[in-house]
Amino acid sequence: MINQLGFYQGAKQIASPFFNERPDGCAVTLLVIHCISLPEGHYGGQAIEQLFSGCLDCTAHPSFADLAALEVSAHSVIRRDGAVEQYVSFEKRAWHAGASSFAGVAQCNDYSIGIELEGTDRTAYTQAQYRALVALTAELQGRYPGITKERIVGHSDIAPGRKSDPGSGFDWDYYLQLLAD
Repeated sequence: MINQLGFYQGAKQIASPFFNERPDGCAVTLLVIHCISLPEGHYGGQAIEQLFSGCLDCTAHPSFADLAALEVSAHSVIRRDGAVEQYVSFEKRAWHAGASSFAGVAQCNDYSIGIELEGTDRTAYTQAQYRALVALTAELQGRYPGITKERIVGHSDIAPGRKSDPGSGFDWDYYLQLLAD
């Protein structure tokens, strides 16, 4: 279900300008799970799409002021209802991790895929999100065998002290059990 160009057939495709090529010879070996809501705790609006597309009106809400001129993307977003949006081909380098390191290797954007769950790091995620995440993860593991269970992490794991997502609302045990089934 991931085509030759790196697009997930189950996703709504929305182009982001915030990506570039992965370094030559750099294999995809890490999956990073994030969370996002704009404004925080508000779901279902267009702000996430606008942020990742580079057209967010940063005057539309006071909390958006810090996002002015920010160039950020994720490969995919999973909405509260389980709908999957894809902003960057999995073959390309999305700009989701920032300053980061995993197992002593810096620049996680180079070798990772970033998936955002619509939510906050303090609230529970939906069953529909877990189902969609498990389905997408299984497809990614099929295409990128370097993404083992041990190489699925939260943003907090690769940027400790700087990031806390997906947070206490994410049930890692439940997700990994569903993935194993």
